[in-house]
Amino acid sequence: MSIPYTSSVLNLQGSLWPPRTTLTSNSLHPGFVSSPLPKPFLPISDRLQYGQKIGYFPSGTRRELILAEAGRQGWDFGRFVKTLYFFNGPPSPAKFFEFLIEKLSPSASEPVKPMESSGIILVTGATGGVGRRVVDILQKKGLPVRALVRNGEKARKMLGPDIDLIVGDITKESTVDPKYFKGVRKVINAISVIVGPKEGDTPDRAKYSQGIKFFEPEIKGDSPELVEYVGMKNLINAVRDSVGLQSGKLLFGCEDNTFKDLPWGALDDVVMGGVSQSTFQIDTSGGENGEPIGLFKGVVSTANNGGFTSVRTRNFSVPEDLSAYDGLELRLKGDGCRYKLIVRTSRDWDTVGYQASFDTVQGQWQSVQIPFSFLRPIFRARTVKDASPFDPSNIVSLQLMFSKFEYDGKLNPTFVEGAFQLPVSSIRAFIKDPITSRFVHVSSAGVTRPDRPGLDLSKQPPAVRLNKDLGFILTFKLKGEDLIRESGIPFAIVRPCALTEEPAGADLIFDQGDNIMGKISREEIARICVAALESADACNKTFEVKSAIPFSETFTVDPENPPQEKDYNTYFKDLKDGITGKELLESSPVPV
Repeated sequence: MSIPYTSSVLNLQGSLWPPRTTLTSNSLHPGFVSSPLPKPFLPISDRLQYGQKIGYFPSGTRRELILAEAGRQGWDFGRFVKTLYFFNGPPSPAKFFEFLIEKLSPSASEPVKPMESSGIILVTGATGGVGRRVVDILQKKGLPVRALVRNGEKARKMLGPDIDLIVGDITKESTVDPKYFKGVRKVINAISVIVGPKEGDTPDRAKYSQGIKFFEPEIKGDSPELVEYVGMKNLINAVRDSVGLQSGKLLFGCEDNTFKDLPWGALDDVVMGGVSQSTFQIDTSGGENGEPIGLFKGVVSTANNGGFTSVRTRNFSVPEDLSAYDGLELRLKGDGCRYKLIVRTSRDWDTVGYQASFDTVQGQWQSVQIPFSFLRPIFRARTVKDASPFDPSNIVSLQLMFSKFEYDGKLNPTFVEGAFQLPVSSIRAFIKDPITSRFVHVSSAGVTRPDRPGLDLSKQPPAVRLNKDLGFILTFKLKGEDLIRESGIPFAIVRPCALTEEPAGADLIFDQGDNIMGKISREEIARICVAALESADACNKTFEVKSAIPFSETFTVDPENPPQEKDYNTYFKDLKDGITGKELLESSPVPV
């Protein structure tokens, strides 16, 4: 049975404060059962008679009445008011009154609607030889595609009138603002500096498309430094928040010798008449390695039908966009009890919170991963079966809770009344395993060779021999690769040998260390890029690839008997981490 506040006192005007409606625990918290109580504005004589019948007041008492019942304690109204004002002030009077008097009945758990996810794949250089083929493959797979192009009219003619476009130029930072890339989860970058023959090419670039070895090639348009290095830096900055970092995004805790705190405040069962208390304190050296941590600590009591403590952040001034990630990971030292994480996507005080319970191990530091898909919408003690799907792009506040109650009337099986302490080292968004590439980049074989000691340049492709004459094209391609590897974004770097217009389907040779020469179809490279997006084996790998067909032969396909589609994972699985070909340059780097 729900009981009014023990601190309710009959004042001289014959009214009760707080009003004896009911502040049932399930107004804020699961597990309580509402029961009828006196209407808030009954005549005082009726209230007294009601109180006598249920044993609230001593028989015959008609004057200064102070409730004194076993197991009840005085309610701290001042702390209640401070709590409301800490979290951006109290709700409107109408909503506050509704919050105080609304009585809920337990409801059975209902299946929660699955979280919707979006995953736009950005293709840069989408009108080039590889890029337009990538767009075509993705569209045929029914995947959401967005193209970054410099010429919108040309792109629509080539890719179709309905193509989703960003018109921009990676060499101009102002045209690739991060706000243009919201919703982008993966990138295939096929932008490259343009090389052509000095003596000219056909209008459709037939010579270039067939991989002809020009005797006098030259850069057409922007320089290699501007495209391959400055442009890469601009592109990475534009998409980093949207595609996410492999190490996750820190919300609270220590990283790179910097401590990131959040504005935590106590939100305990005082808001429903209880007496539990908690706080969130910073221990400057309490971490596993002596780093600062947060301590969620306090005393939880079931007096006054209470039974929970929590700490909640103030609403963030700017919502956190964690749509690039799959959930939140807490690094903490357990005490064997079950806690809750509550994530809010609304600035309102009294609204749906997306919640999940997690268990801890006594005395052990542990990492607890809570996928966003596990969060369930809870409002005033019950699951909201028709709630909107959780939106990870608009996270407004976080809350940690220790409670006697679970959801929909269930109890916490590990609850222990009394003092508790939960050290929290960090809270960060994470990408779930297996992690696949978020940024696939088409580079070039040969990028480490121009300055490699002992290399016979006369036996190398023209770009290697003429690297300096072509504005250090391969040097800046390598510097652009390094920016990707250093960015923290899960990546795959594909280094094709000379590109041709031959069809895909020939046997392939994959290698690492930047040693092979040969040719490969643009169509094949496009297919490899798309496959690399979904392969954990390709993630964080740098590799070269060529056709097994030599330059002296032309590869063709019989339309009546096309080659079987490749499983590129059979090639990816043998790739190794950390092999780039730069290993041979470390002793004698040549600055640019």
